[in-house]
Amino acid sequence: MNNNTNISLKDLIQKLTEWIVYLIKQWKVIVLFGILGAAMGFTYAYFKQPKYVADLTFVLEEGKTSPLGAYAGLASQFGVDLGGGGNSGVFAGENIIEFLKSRLMVEKTLLAPFTKGQSMADYYMQSEVWLKRKDKYPLLKNITFPLAQQREAFSIAQDSVLFMLYREIITNNLNVNKPDKKLSFIAVSYIGPDELFAKAFTDKLVKEATDFYVETKTKRSKINVDKLQLKADSLELLLNRKTYAAAASQDLNLNPARKVATVGLELETRDKVVLQTMYGEVVKNLEISKMSMAQETPIIQIIDKPILPLPVKKMGFLKGAFIGGFLAGFFILIWLIVRKFYREIMA
Repeated sequence: MNNNTNISLKDLIQKLTEWIVYLIKQWKVIVLFGILGAAMGFTYAYFKQPKYVADLTFVLEEGKTSPLGAYAGLASQFGVDLGGGGNSGVFAGENIIEFLKSRLMVEKTLLAPFTKGQSMADYYMQSEVWLKRKDKYPLLKNITFPLAQQREAFSIAQDSVLFMLYREIITNNLNVNKPDKKLSFIAVSYIGPDELFAKAFTDKLVKEATDFYVETKTKRSKINVDKLQLKADSLELLLNRKTYAAAASQDLNLNPARKVATVGLELETRDKVVLQTMYGEVVKNLEISKMSMAQETPIIQIIDKPILPLPVKKMGFLKGAFIGGFLAGFFILIWLIVRKFYREIMA
C-alpha cells in the first residue's frame, strides 16, 4: 500500500514537472499575448469615457412627537384621537433611502427644469447613448417632455420612455445609502458621463425628496393649523363688527328713564364679550398647534454638496494595461493547458 502511494506521488511530481517545463517552453507565446492584452487594456483605458461623481450628504433629524403624544394611548381607549402618534409610516426608519430611489422622486427630478425651457429628461436624452437609440428607433425622436405639460397628460410612449430613464438611472447611475447605520447621515451619489447633469440631478433629487418628505410629515398638523387660522380670522372679523356696533349703540342719545332703550347696548356688549372669549381660546389653540407643527417638522441639513469640478472616475493607463495583460496571460495559459491535455487524451 505504501509502495503504491509512493509511486503515485512520484508520478504526480513527474507530471507536474512535465507541465511546468511545457509551459516554460511556451513563454514566448505567453509573453506575446500578455503584451497584446496590456496594449488592449491601455487602449481601453485611453478611450474609455470618464465618469463624474456627484456626492451629496445630508442629515435627517426627525421632529419631536406631539406634546399630546404621551396621552394619545390613554385617550384612544375612550375613543378620542389626540394625534401625536409614533414615527411609523412610509418614512419610518430607513425607508427614506428607498424613497429617494423611488420612481416618484426620480421622475419628479427628471421632469424638473434643467435649463430655461428644457427639462432634465430632454437633456439626458441628448447623450451619446440615447442619440444612437434614436437613430435605431426613429419614434424616439418625437418623444419630449415639455415643462408646461402636466404629468397626467403624458402619452403611453412618454410614460414608457420615462420609465426606461428611471430604470437606467437607478441601475447604472444612482446610489443612496447610509455610511454608518448608527448615524443619521444619508449619502446620495450619482455617477455619469455628464458633469453638469450629475451635479444638477443630485441637487434636485434631494430637494424634491426632502420637500415632499417634510410636507408629508407635517400634513396633518398643517391641516389643523389652517382650520384654526381660518376660524380665528372669521372670529376676528365678527369681533370687529361687534365692537363697532357696541360703540355705535353707546353713541345713541337714549332716554335714561326707559330701561328698554339700553337692551340693545347690553346685547351688543354681551356678544362682544362672548366673541372675545372664543377668539382668545382659538388664538391660544392656534399658537399651540403651530408650536406642535414646528416640533414635528423634520430638520434636514445638507453637509456636503457636489461642487464643480466634480471628481473624475476613470481607469488609469497602468491599471488598464496590468489588467489587460493579466487576463490575456491567464486565458492563454488555460488555452495551452487544455490543448496539451486534449492532445494527450487523443494520442
